[in-house]
Amino acid sequence: MNILLLGASGFVGRNVSEELRVRNIPFQPSSRTNGTDLRDLEAARSHFKGFNPDVVINCAAHVGSLNYVTEQAARVMLDNSRMILNMYQALAELNKPVTIINPVANCAYPAKADVFREEVWWDGHLHRSVLAYGSTRRLLWSVGESFAMQFGLRSIYLLTPNMYGPFDSTDPNKAHALNALISKFVKAERRSEHEIEIWGSGIAIREWLFARDFGRVIASIVDDINRVGLSEPVNIAQNFGLTVRELVTLINGYFGNTFSIRWNTQMPDGAPKKVMDDTRFRKVFNDFKFTAMHEGIPETIHFYQSIYPY
Repeated sequence: MNILLLGASGFVGRNVSEELRVRNIPFQPSSRTNGTDLRDLEAARSHFKGFNPDVVINCAAHVGSLNYVTEQAARVMLDNSRMILNMYQALAELNKPVTIINPVANCAYPAKADVFREEVWWDGHLHRSVLAYGSTRRLLWSVGESFAMQFGLRSIYLLTPNMYGPFDSTDPNKAHALNALISKFVKAERRSEHEIEIWGSGIAIREWLFARDFGRVIASIVDDINRVGLSEPVNIAQNFGLTVRELVTLINGYFGNTFSIRWNTQMPDGAPKKVMDDTRFRKVFNDFKFTAMHEGIPETIHFYQSIYPY
């Protein structure tokens, strides 16, 4: 089985890569850094034809912080839309069965949803703060289902909460929210600073997924590609969230509570609550155990400490 990992040099892709290697699952890493630009249809055609994949793990995306996807909204929309359309068109032209595994960020859920349940993920407008990126996640599902109907391509959709862990960007405007927080604390520690500015008011509630756990989910699917229950979107969910203020208090504790916190309320909070229902997940992955935050946060802190200065 030829497995192609798109976006292998990115945050999520690198965590998936690590888990596949640990499990000795052979795969081909692919990313813009090694010359594959999915925004270019001819490049996508050439790449897919050369490797001839049976399974594509699609971790390719152009994304950043809430501030970034607002400032760069048109570019984020165009780049992600082109990557999705080109990927499916090029795979269809292989004229063979291919399974595409797609992570779908939970910003695709409607803005007014309280607890995110798979059966209602299209039932309402997106929050404007994530419109540019969230709408392309809905496009991803629409394109995938259309190519399934006409060409028989199979897509698996894994709805994911906010991820954190090693290998993310050191730019707070590009990094995922929890990683951006941790990188700020590490930078302040190394600079002997005593105050940290946090964007937003801290009241937003978020669920957090250690990115290596997502890699474990991917590996378990690859090991059992016909696993029952993947014909519909599945939340990778724990049904548990923390406010950003609680999270900041938790991180500060790992640094001996040495920092005073200044909240920049001029920056957006985003949707008030994002917590995902885990009912379907527990049916499909009934024995899966998530990494606890008291394990994942120190590992992430160590990563940023190991790559400082940045």
